[in-house]
Amino acid sequence: MSTFALALVGLVLLGMLHGQAPPAARAPSTATTATPTAASARTTAASAPAGGRPTTGATTSTPSITPARSAPAPALPPHGEGIAGDRAIQEALESAWPADLPAADERELLATGRALLRADATGVGRARWPHLFAGSGQALAPAFATGRFRIQAAIARRDGSPQKAVVHLVWAGTDRGGTFTDLRITDWFFTRTTTKGAGTWTPQSRT
Repeated sequence: MSTFALALVGLVLLGMLHGQAPPAARAPSTATTATPTAASARTTAASAPAGGRPTTGATTSTPSITPARSAPAPALPPHGEGIAGDRAIQEALESAWPADLPAADERELLATGRALLRADATGVGRARWPHLFAGSGQALAPAFATGRFRIQAAIARRDGSPQKAVVHLVWAGTDRGGTFTDLRITDWFFTRTTTKGAGTWTPQSRT
């Protein structure tokens, strides 16, 4: 008994020397879990993006009296959510890839990227880019009808250089066979060319 009492006293003194509080007084640790977000590669039905991809996992913060709370990243809606889920997809894209282009360039790229996707999927407007859709106007019937095609979300970002950009689009559609698919992904790549002091974004062939 005396040996046990001495050992117990030694443990208490050792804890006091190291400034440690008894286990019951220690503050609990907090954990936050990151929420996975969206995205891409080429036209495919929901693959994850190669760059800037958020990771999923749990991290433990140091104990504190008032632990800081971080807002969770927006999550993608389930398949088949419809127009109501498009806003969440847009927010997920913007959260995963912060804006890095001048506003004017971003507007130009988004307008052109949307028109290119519509032309590619439905055939409407292909004559505007003969170098991209050469021979596909009448020879290749579009896979999607105009009324059964919808762009769910889109962002334009730099592609490794101020002179290069990519428009990342998420879209939905019902093909001519009657099969509906949403969260489809298409990337259009652009290079900036300057003519007589004026710059413009030129879409690149995807082949």
